[in-house]
This record gives sequence, C-alpha cells and structure tokens, in this order.
Amino acid sequence: MKRPGFKRALLVSLATVLSLTSTHALAIREEQTFHVSVTIPTSEFYVLPVNSMFLEREQVMAWNPVTAELTPLREHFDVKNTSGSISARLAAEPFLFNGRERIDLAVQFNGQRLSLLATPVVDEQQARVGQRVRLEIAALKPVTGYVPGQYFGTVQLMFDAVNP
Repeated sequence: MKRPGFKRALLVSLATVLSLTSTHALAIREEQTFHVSVTIPTSEFYVLPVNSMFLEREQVMAWNPVTAELTPLREHFDVKNTSGSISARLAAEPFLFNGRERIDLAVQFNGQRLSLLATPVVDEQQARVGQRVRLEIAALKPVTGYVPGQYFGTVQLMFDAVNP
C-alpha cells in the first residue's frame, strides 16, 4: 500500500531543510575591527583632557568670515596632585605658520597665561582634591591683519607636580 501523504511530507521537509541550509550558506557576513587602549594615571598626579581624542587629532581653529577672527580652541582637563600644587609652561613659543606668515598664539590654562617659564596654574588646596579646568588657545591678530593661507602649528605644554 502506497502512502502519497507520507512521501509528500518527506519531500516538503527535505525541501525546507535544503532551503534553510542554502540560505545560511549564502548569508553575507560583515566584520569590524578596531583598537582599544586606555591610560590609567596614578592617583597622585595627573593632567588629562576630558575629551581623550583632543590630543590624538589635529585641532582646527575655525575662521569666522563675518568678524574676520579665528575662534579660540577650548578644552577641559581634569587635574590632580595629592602632594602639592601644579605648574605649567610652554616648551616652545606657540604659533601658526604658512611658510611666510606667522600667527602667534596665546595659551591659558585655568585662566593663567602660559609662557616659557613655569607658572602656577592650580593651587595646592584645589590640586589635592582634583579640579576640572579649561585650556584656551587663542590667535593673536597680527597688526596688519590675517593673511590668507593654510597655517599649521604645534602647542607643547609641560606640567609639573610642585611639592610644598
């Protein structure tokens, strides 16, 4: 005795299994790889930007065509020194240069203008508990005004833990 229902059910089952495996075999796969890193500072002394990408990419000063001025760069830093205050200085005079023209930069950290000499920027009491302070880098407009061009520069800051 032949059972057509059984044969039909078997064929439907086999067709379903084959279609599922063939769909799975043709699936497209996409992979993403990225690097992860972390710097964990000592709890005694650190000066770290709140936005960790600030130090890892080029910062662009925006040109305002209405006022013909460069917009200052501003970034916040978390600072701490459990042993005393914090001082800062510039490692070199900061400026932007296009090969012919120069635009000097003024750098302030926690409201203190920095120079090549060490300047106290966070007092001992504030440094012991830690603070969030602002870095500001502003262009000093040349007497003759800004000259069109593409300018580049480097700002190098040095921070010291000052013990009492």
